[in-house]
Amino acid sequence: MQTTVHARTFLDEAARLLGPRGITTDPERMDGWLTDWRGRYTGRALAMASPATTQEVAKLVGLCAAHRVPIVPQGGNSGMAGGATPDETGNALLLSLRRMNRIRSFDADAGQIVCEAGVILQHLHDTAQEAGMRFPLTLGGKGSATIGGLVSTNAGGTQVLRHGTMRTQVLGLEAVLANGEVFDALTPLKKDNRGFDLKQLLIGSEGTLGIVTAVTLRLLPAPVGRVTAWAGLASITSARSLLRRVELDLGEALEGFEVVPAHCLDSVLAHQPSARAPLTDRHAWNALIECVSASNDSAALRERLEISLAAALDEGLFADAVIAANDRQGEDFWHLRDSISAAERALGPAMQHDISVPVEKMPEFILAASPLIEAEFPGTCAVAFGHLGDGNVHFHVLAPAGATRGTWEETQGKAVSARVHDLVSEWGGSISAEHGIGQMKVAELARLHDPVALAMMTSVKQALDPMGLLNPGKLLMSTPAACT
Repeated sequence: MQTTVHARTFLDEAARLLGPRGITTDPERMDGWLTDWRGRYTGRALAMASPATTQEVAKLVGLCAAHRVPIVPQGGNSGMAGGATPDETGNALLLSLRRMNRIRSFDADAGQIVCEAGVILQHLHDTAQEAGMRFPLTLGGKGSATIGGLVSTNAGGTQVLRHGTMRTQVLGLEAVLANGEVFDALTPLKKDNRGFDLKQLLIGSEGTLGIVTAVTLRLLPAPVGRVTAWAGLASITSARSLLRRVELDLGEALEGFEVVPAHCLDSVLAHQPSARAPLTDRHAWNALIECVSASNDSAALRERLEISLAAALDEGLFADAVIAANDRQGEDFWHLRDSISAAERALGPAMQHDISVPVEKMPEFILAASPLIEAEFPGTCAVAFGHLGDGNVHFHVLAPAGATRGTWEETQGKAVSARVHDLVSEWGGSISAEHGIGQMKVAELARLHDPVALAMMTSVKQALDPMGLLNPGKLLMSTPAACT
């Protein structure tokens, strides 16, 4: 966007509203926030606004509506689908929620906490832990991911198996709508039958229907007992059988079950020389198992897991396993899992797919899709890792040796992704399990999603954001909004 008379008027009014800390057009201050975490999308912005309160957000959005200025909301900029990156026109206002980082209230007895959108996930974890509580959602980017972004993308993570996605954690929500009005549903009610559950409509909408400013989240008592294990297996099918065995034996104590193929573990060990493999021998597949208990009897929990693993070993489900001797060693196991994305990225160009199919079908999908992709695109390497327990794996296809980042991704890489998404759809799955659609998968969602569902989503978008100002070009195919 050129700094026209209209744009200058808008910026002057926004500066009067937000003050010197609240808005900037300085390229150096904005630069780090105009490229997504993966480095795949870089845009331009009219300015970057950083309001400090919901009231400031509401007035700013109202000002944007009056001047028809598009808005791109952004939290920690740690998303995987380019959903918080503006386009290249420079028409949009980048709206950072990072200054809104207060915890408004905390009721440990009720198991509830009210957080503003800019609260970092790690800070929430630390705050809850100090009171003997926990927030039951975590992921590798917890040091930068913000609560508003996690709600807007309905983030998943490694504990969905037991606790569900972000949608399950939200008891109440506050958001600013496209016309500047504030939707206030922060008060948590166990029973409320007044029509649509509008907060659920906003969760996962990626800032296209409203800007989340605060949420009421559920907390749980901190687990006292925790046992983590790492098992080496011959196949993904054995991993699924091991999951069923541990689920049967441990019940609700089983909180996480992640699968890591040998290729991913090798990549992490090469990327981080100080890291150590949990097992002596190399195994085709590895399973990371986490069990927790509200009881302080860790010894009893460990014994239950040992008995379960012994039975699984007798059934030939795995070749070797180790149970972490303490929490530190358990964290080391999790660090290996959480480092996969960074290690894979260091290897070179790749197409990352955040997919899901019915849980019981995932091993068969991996066995069918991996060799098929590698055969159709010679030189590529397909690897799948992640949350086997909830039917969501990250299906990465690494480029052939010598491929150039950017060039390969924009040519053969796009064909690879289209083929992967076709296969996922054929298996009755989803092309986005937890990362959102963003701008990365807009065309694919339009191509593959149920037309009736797409029409319903488009109708909701038109009703709540008729001018198309909220995060244009994300989630749904639409003509980007423009300033007048």
